[in-house]
Amino acid sequence: MRLTRLSQKNPQKNTNNDHQNFIKQNSRSCHANAHQPNWYFLIRKYIHQGSQREALLLYNQIRCKGVYILGLVPAVLKACASASILKYGKCLHGEAIKKGVDFDVVIGTSLVDMYGKSGDIFNSRKVFDCMPERNVVTWNAMIGGYIRNGDMKSASALFEKMSTRTAVTWIEMIHGFAGSGDLVTARYLFDQVPPDLKNVVTWSVMVDGYASKGLMAEARVLFEEMPERNFFSWSSMVSGYCKIGNVKEARAVFDRVPIRNLVNWNSLICGYTQNGFCEEALEAFRKMQADGFEPDEVTVASILSACAQLGLLDVGKDVHHMVYDKGIQLNQFVMNALVDMYAKCGDLTNARSIFEGMTSKNSACWNAMISGFAIHGQCKEALDFFRRMEESNEKPDEITFLSVLSACAHGGFIDEGLEIFSKMEKCGLAASIKHYGCVVDLLGRAGRLQDAYQFIKKMPMKPNDAVWGALLGACRVHLDMDMVEQVMEEVRREECSIDSGNDPHCVLLSNVFAASDSWEKAERMRIVMVNKGLPKIPGRSSVVLVNTEQ
Repeated sequence: MRLTRLSQKNPQKNTNNDHQNFIKQNSRSCHANAHQPNWYFLIRKYIHQGSQREALLLYNQIRCKGVYILGLVPAVLKACASASILKYGKCLHGEAIKKGVDFDVVIGTSLVDMYGKSGDIFNSRKVFDCMPERNVVTWNAMIGGYIRNGDMKSASALFEKMSTRTAVTWIEMIHGFAGSGDLVTARYLFDQVPPDLKNVVTWSVMVDGYASKGLMAEARVLFEEMPERNFFSWSSMVSGYCKIGNVKEARAVFDRVPIRNLVNWNSLICGYTQNGFCEEALEAFRKMQADGFEPDEVTVASILSACAQLGLLDVGKDVHHMVYDKGIQLNQFVMNALVDMYAKCGDLTNARSIFEGMTSKNSACWNAMISGFAIHGQCKEALDFFRRMEESNEKPDEITFLSVLSACAHGGFIDEGLEIFSKMEKCGLAASIKHYGCVVDLLGRAGRLQDAYQFIKKMPMKPNDAVWGALLGACRVHLDMDMVEQVMEEVRREECSIDSGNDPHCVLLSNVFAASDSWEKAERMRIVMVNKGLPKIPGRSSVVLVNTEQ
């Protein structure tokens, strides 16, 4: 059976000449065991480097020379699984059948694993059932396939049938139940693990199960009981505390790590960034480098996010240059982070240049561009990008609609905004109160206060302070005292926080009354604030100092 040829897409390096020369040197030999260690070494080298496609290209050229090496097939099947190239894996399966080696336990196990990791659980089970001989690795591969495809019931059925279980078997099952949210069953299995099979990985998987769900009390108890800890368990605790917003405790755990590695640093830096502690993230990044650790894709994506939140364009550019200088892989996460950083920092030219050069665009990078245009007042461009996104294969999500509705509100695109809001249901998305608030802001800015009020009345959820605040803000701009009275009457009936002296709304109401020369009402609102001990939130201004010296 002739294997399907693969085309290289975005190769990191031109490795074709290297393995072409290697093939020429070894092409004289066409029998099964000729130069097997050399072929095996080079293909395994590509797989270890993450160059799965290059490994498959090399194997394809070896086969075109008439060489079939049995020992290479499991490694190549592993490459197919890692790269999710099911079609090529099926070709390898066909070759194995033709050569009569498909019943070999190693080949069969590799096929079970390849089909399972590629999402074809039906063929994975078919190969499993047809194997005349199966070992514990085969059973683990089949269980792992079910778990990856979310079928814990079938995984449990196989687990119960196993006569021999290894540490990997228990770890797969505990990880599967923890990942599916069934921590009770996961903990039950953890407690059932035989003492001689309960290793540091078993403990770490259970700790991570609790931490990933934010159950830090349970995670902490188990973590402190661990006989020994690996870097993964430390990182799980740091990430877990950051997930629930307890950055102080996350740092305390990090400071206890006896020997840190890049994963530990990344957990801390990511946690800082996700919780808005961006200056701390940058400081941790500097200390990480001072300790001799080189950043990777995860580090870069987090630091670029911190730069975006702080508006540090120059620092973001330095990180961008560092990516090229250090040869860090420009994967989807790094590219998205670059687009987001440049867009939020106002350098929309560079953001757009990177965006247009991306071969694969997901919703995150589309959202970064749309929100970037919206934030910096280029509302028409935001709408144009939204239309382009609709025409692409990527569907808009809740964040997309929030960004484009904000752009419509600030740009005065009333009809377009209302039309876009109506598309949410067609896209299978439920509008949140934030989306409703954007529409209220859209109508209010256009002076359609009565329409905005009626829109609020028809909302499927109770309006919050932000929604009423958007309407009151519009009342201030358009000096509509009648609408203010309507809003006040409405919120009194609903016992909303405006009636209880909510600070921002009291200020708004006071300003509305003052602007309309209703000084007595304005003074009453100020008295309410004073009596309730609600100080006016001071305004803030930021000044960026630029060194103009040449």
